Amino acid sequence: MPKMGDAMTEGKVLRWMKRPGDSISKGEPIAEIETDKVNVDLEAEDEGVLLDIVVGEGETAAVGSTIALIGEPGQTVEPRATVQPAAGPERSRGATAEPQPAAAGPERPRKTAPAVPMTADERVKASPVARRLASEAGIDLSTIRGTGPDGRITKEDVEAAAAKTAAPPAAARTGPEREYEEQPLTKIRQTIGKRMLESTQQAPHFYVTVDVTMDEAMRVRQQLNAALGDTRKLSVNDIVLRATAVALRTFPNLNSALVGGQIRRYTRINLAIAIALPEGLIAPVIHDVDRKTLAEIGDAAKSLGERARSGRLRSEDYDGGTFTVSNLGMYDVDNFTAIINPPHAAILAVGSAQGRPVVRGGHLAVATTMKLTMSADHRITDGAEVARFLGEVKRLLENPGLLVT
Repeated sequence: MPKMGDAMTEGKVLRWMKRPGDSISKGEPIAEIETDKVNVDLEAEDEGVLLDIVVGEGETAAVGSTIALIGEPGQTVEPRATVQPAAGPERSRGATAEPQPAAAGPERPRKTAPAVPMTADERVKASPVARRLASEAGIDLSTIRGTGPDGRITKEDVEAAAAKTAAPPAAARTGPEREYEEQPLTKIRQTIGKRMLESTQQAPHFYVTVDVTMDEAMRVRQQLNAALGDTRKLSVNDIVLRATAVALRTFPNLNSALVGGQIRRYTRINLAIAIALPEGLIAPVIHDVDRKTLAEIGDAAKSLGERARSGRLRSEDYDGGTFTVSNLGMYDVDNFTAIINPPHAAILAVGSAQGRPVVRGGHLAVATTMKLTMSADHRITDGAEVARFLGEVKRLLENPGLLVT
């Protein structure tokens, strides 16, 4: 069971895409795993044959425990011993018995359970989000034409199919109209609520906001996008990420976390970027942002977003974050405050870059401005340090030539 995030301790196997005896290629999805953040495809780390499934569908396993065995063609594994429950407290969910060594003597032939044929839906290539939406809508995936890579069915494909089979008009319905419907909280929503409640209760938040003039940054962005061509486009957020990472070099205390009563200052600058999914908010990580060019940051952010929306994030995409950036500018949000992503020292909330009236030299003018609001943990830092940090981010964004070199 892979570790997909610092807080993950266990995961649930939702679906096996392969059966014992099936050939597997390196990087091929073999199972769908539910974590406390999102459902992801588990990719094979090597090629071979799936010898045995240790953790069945719907079962939970601890991070690092064996959930399946992959080996060479023709290789067999000893049958796993059946372990009787021990007397005393109930065993934790997901605990699996270690295979016992075979008894001495002649080797007995191994009985292999026949492979269970895959259903039509299981053979169809589809993202985990698409599968969930199709299941909720009662749509057969085999009837949908996928528009994703290699014909993979995406969330948008399922939504389009659902729209074609929408419910009849209200006038055609019979029976009393329900005034509401109830939905249970998803696992990711439960986790978000728990972590954000802990953050607001334990971390004494304070907030500092600055206005940044973005005219020069927008001009440089336009020039760089023209040079990069149609296949690579920089966003405003890519520039903000680069400025944040460079500023954190000067303010290492903000690139830190409170762990076990100690301030842990990180030597690498790995920015977690908030991405909104239908299931909830996740924060995958771009590593070593201060060492990347603007184009490299743009490529990394685009790749993370695409993999997040198609349910193909890897465990390393969640590991090692040291600071979080949350951007709602694409929704025309002027300004907002974000809750610190524990155990980080701070989080930066980014508003929209828009033309607004400003006063220059005593005269009214129009400039493209953007608000940045920092939420910080008062146990680690104070207002003066955060103000200086935001001042450095502002200086870099208003002089974007410093970010290109």
